[in-house]
Amino acid sequence: MHCHPRFLLVLSCTALLGTLKAEVKYEFVPGFLQPPPGSETIGNGHGEIAVDSAGLIYVSVTGPENVGKGVQVYSKEGVFQKVLPLPNSLHGFVIRKDEGGEFLFGAVLAEQKVIKCTLDGNVVMTIPKESFPADKIGKGLKLTNCDVAPNGDIYVVDGYGADWIFVFGRDGTFKKVFGGRVPPLDLANAHKIFIDRRYEPARVMICDRGHKRMLHTDLDGNLIGVIAENMRNPSSASFHGDLMCVAEIAGNVSVWDKENQRVADLGTSPQPTNTPKIEPKDWQQGIVTSPHGITFDNEGNILETEWNQWGRVLRWNRAK
Repeated sequence: MHCHPRFLLVLSCTALLGTLKAEVKYEFVPGFLQPPPGSETIGNGHGEIAVDSAGLIYVSVTGPENVGKGVQVYSKEGVFQKVLPLPNSLHGFVIRKDEGGEFLFGAVLAEQKVIKCTLDGNVVMTIPKESFPADKIGKGLKLTNCDVAPNGDIYVVDGYGADWIFVFGRDGTFKKVFGGRVPPLDLANAHKIFIDRRYEPARVMICDRGHKRMLHTDLDGNLIGVIAENMRNPSSASFHGDLMCVAEIAGNVSVWDKENQRVADLGTSPQPTNTPKIEPKDWQQGIVTSPHGITFDNEGNILETEWNQWGRVLRWNRAK
């Protein structure tokens, strides 16, 4: 595997960033996550990554076959622990505290449903296709992510479908819908959405990938403003303190402050990428291929998972 010289990494980031408002520094950690025993890679990655309160790392994959499909769980040190027997098209998920403990909330792409499960993989609630308003489903739901508001409401996006954002109560009862490909939001491939709790009241953060931009709305869906434009197709995000990290699928990981200023770029690919077909022999240490999922860990370090047939996870530690 070819190692990219650190000075080239610095140059590529500087060229992309220009003048930073207040640069935040990270250090790449090579070879952090080790694949399951008997596997050379983690398996087909078209999903998400998250960290629970204990620091365990959860990565959704569609393989490899010898360890099952679903969500792979790793220790803080990146050592494989187990597989949760969850649907293999879990495209987007978050881990959130709710009444009764800590749960995984996920959008199951192929099965057109949302699940809530314990961290050992026991599904305790399902929001099926039938719970969504029929006039907004069209030819079928293509749900790509969900998140949970402070009051327990569950927000779900049809990001590969018609771009509607649906809101359900804590018990799975439908409450409202907003967004879509119509004014005022005019979304196009709203790939993933998140509840941005850095603000009071909390906001909805939308990765509007088709328009290469990120948006904020209030919890009722009213537009607050555009966070950033002309991005490399924002696909996922995570929050820690006042910072937000973003997976840009065309070859970049960016970090933003609460004033929506870009403060770091990591792993920037010299050429835009957006393909799952970059083979392991062509991977470069510290250079991303197609970032699809991302999370901060509990210490503010960044973990990124890629849309890749073989799958890999990259890590950057916050510089001390």
